[in-house]
Amino acid sequence: MTRLSKYLITIHTLLLLLHVRGVGQQDFVQKYRGKSFNNITLETSLKPFKKNDKKYIQAVAKEMFTQWHSLLRHADTVSVMLWTGDGSEILDYRGKMDQVLEWARYMGNPNTQHEVGAGPKELSLHERAYLYIDEPPTFTYSDLQYIIQTLKRVGKEATGKVIRVGATFDPGPEFAKSDFKYKRHREILGGNLHLSGGLTTGKGNYFVSCYSVLNGDTVSYAGYPKGIPDGTPFGTFFGRQSQHFLTDLDYDYIWFSNGFGFGTETWSSTGAIFNGKAFNTAKLPDVKEKINRFWKLFRNECPGFRIETRGTNLSAGADLARDGVDLRNLYTSNLNILPPPNSPWAAMDGDFGLELVGYMSRISSLPDDRFLFRFYTHDPWWVNSPWLDRYGREPHDIYLPMSVSRLTAGGTVNLPTHLNFLTIDNSYGDMPKQVPDEVIPHILKARYDSPTAPGPLVWIYPFETYHNWAEKYPERLQQIYFGDWFIRQAINEGLPLNTVVSDNNFIKIQKNKQTKPFSESVLISIVPDANSDLEQQLIDFIEQGGNLVVYGPADHASNRFLNILNLRNMQSLEGEFDVTYSGFQSDSILNYKKLPLRHNQLSSGGGLSTATKNTQDLYTRELLKLKQASILRIGALSRSLPQWKGGKVVYLRGTNSSNHTGGRLLTPDNPEKFSIGPAYLRYICQEFGFYYLIEKGAASIKSPVLTIARSNNGFQFSGYVPNTTVKQKFKMLQGAPLFNGLHAELDSGFAAYHLPTSWHKECRIFVEQRKGTVLAKEIFTGQKDLKKKITVSGLKNATVKVYADADTDPATVQFFNNGKKNKQPVVLRNSSQGSYYVVENISGDLTIAW
Repeated sequence: MTRLSKYLITIHTLLLLLHVRGVGQQDFVQKYRGKSFNNITLETSLKPFKKNDKKYIQAVAKEMFTQWHSLLRHADTVSVMLWTGDGSEILDYRGKMDQVLEWARYMGNPNTQHEVGAGPKELSLHERAYLYIDEPPTFTYSDLQYIIQTLKRVGKEATGKVIRVGATFDPGPEFAKSDFKYKRHREILGGNLHLSGGLTTGKGNYFVSCYSVLNGDTVSYAGYPKGIPDGTPFGTFFGRQSQHFLTDLDYDYIWFSNGFGFGTETWSSTGAIFNGKAFNTAKLPDVKEKINRFWKLFRNECPGFRIETRGTNLSAGADLARDGVDLRNLYTSNLNILPPPNSPWAAMDGDFGLELVGYMSRISSLPDDRFLFRFYTHDPWWVNSPWLDRYGREPHDIYLPMSVSRLTAGGTVNLPTHLNFLTIDNSYGDMPKQVPDEVIPHILKARYDSPTAPGPLVWIYPFETYHNWAEKYPERLQQIYFGDWFIRQAINEGLPLNTVVSDNNFIKIQKNKQTKPFSESVLISIVPDANSDLEQQLIDFIEQGGNLVVYGPADHASNRFLNILNLRNMQSLEGEFDVTYSGFQSDSILNYKKLPLRHNQLSSGGGLSTATKNTQDLYTRELLKLKQASILRIGALSRSLPQWKGGKVVYLRGTNSSNHTGGRLLTPDNPEKFSIGPAYLRYICQEFGFYYLIEKGAASIKSPVLTIARSNNGFQFSGYVPNTTVKQKFKMLQGAPLFNGLHAELDSGFAAYHLPTSWHKECRIFVEQRKGTVLAKEIFTGQKDLKKKITVSGLKNATVKVYADADTDPATVQFFNNGKKNKQPVVLRNSSQGSYYVVENISGDLTIAW
């Protein structure tokens, strides 16, 4: 029996004995449940219910919970989210249970100019739709109610847990026919997502705008028996219809899909404020108010049901700057919402930077400590099953986002409390057992290995600062926009960033002198506002020995902060710059030649204006110089004063080497023509002893993506490698990391590996050795009372550092050199994030057991 299982049994027994209820129960479980989930949601369409037969429906429901049972046992609550249609079943609900239900019985888009099953065969599924089986069943609202009640009853019998069932609303045309959206009330459409083929009434806006206003009609609805009055806000109508629908059919919550409620452009780098050429700051107050008003209007009509949200494919800052989404207001307005999860779409494009930045930015500050991780197993509409085909059964989109953690105001690590699977059925209504059988072990492994402490790099996400700027300094929208896109590209260039703390929480942590969670981490922050709390706490952090990277424009910095950085602001420049760097190593690229850097002020938060104030300063190292004609700008510098107790600050201006060229997302610069500015964020981490370098055959080969989590006093490395010919080289302050079970090629302090497309490896051993091939491998203990044994082979006069499990008794740790008890002194060193053992001058094999 696993430790996690023992936790769950103990909790269940104690709760029964103590009769803990309500908030007390939630707090009790949160404290003692280990790493179980508060809730696991199985998302499904109605397609598995291929017959409208009660026994058949019961059998399908039982199979759903049986397939996922080994994972559901690790949840306090289980939910089923029903993708019944596109949400028009809510809009069209008349309050009559015998009303025939329009449901998502299609593959493809049924709202095009081509009738279902008609049109030329060469048309794509975005241009037409097919029925998913020859004769799909007909359902009424009463039948849907029976399915919901059956899921709750059968699920409780199968799992022993309370089962919630959620409804879904999608603003687009994808899932079911919608006369409401695309015939009767096209005035509510406001998003410009263009799907080829067009709708039945022509091309144009396809997505429902949450702040649209309805024209009147005389159709009888559940909430409006005499029809919709002219000028009714969509939020009011939708809220009232939802209240009737959710109540009558016995739902527990509702899910807002595809960015609904979060602006009008859910997938695009442009929006109501940013059109790709300029930021229309004058529109921002009105757009923010319209979005906020929608949520108020909806909640006035539907006050009690929980709202869970998909959000957009982008990030909090990008959504705020381009589309006026005021996430801070939504989080602080007591709306009873679950924040948006990671985007399942970005990873399918290999854009993990976009996925992780979106995820971290939105969870950095929360209404409470609940947030969601979502994984894309099947697609019930577009004839693909990502786990089987898009991901090729590679678990990179499990291990990378599940290495993400946030820090609370108390400095503790906060992991996702909710887990969703989109979906457990495929486009044919089948539920292949292979998928849960293969996915569940990776989910549990990632959860067992999830962070228990901040990672080597911690992003101070300026959640409060960005929202303050949008309110008080709208001219800084382009700086907000730049910040998130810059970090996105840095992650795509290999920056291992997977721990986030909001600016407000960072300030609270620093003011609480009892906790020091950042003593072994490098903090990454924007340049703080002059005389702000953030500025003061960053200065204190540096002066007390902390390591800090600041990025972005410095034109709003105080003289005090500029003096600390040894910077001054000069005339702003943009365009192409010659690049000179020193003091750090860059990636090794075959046939590489030095390339210019292209700086576009629109996408990079303004022009380049920073220069070194005192070039003779003994404590300043100029790392990156940018030259245009005869004018010099400083791209990056490092500074460390003797009185800072070992503290150091690195400034990187940063160029967003991605620009709007008319596509859905920003287009990266051609790496064979231009230097990629965000890559320098990884390079400058060498100032703090962290080296991660890549060897590849051409600049056009995509870089691997990396995360590093601190877990149970060890290190969990996870990666995605788009091109497996790439060699990856690692060197850290602790030494060269040895990944469990992999041979490392050691050279000049680096450990080099050729790694597969998706990988996840524990590291508890670091070595300092000039050359050689070394292997660290966990072996069986073969001895009573020993939990773990690791052997390291290929050592030559090496210094070895060992990070044992967090709960290890030092008296039980044993070292053996070449089969005999080690004679070299072993030193135990303690730190705020754990302890490690050091032994020197080791050759041959070293075995460590505890």
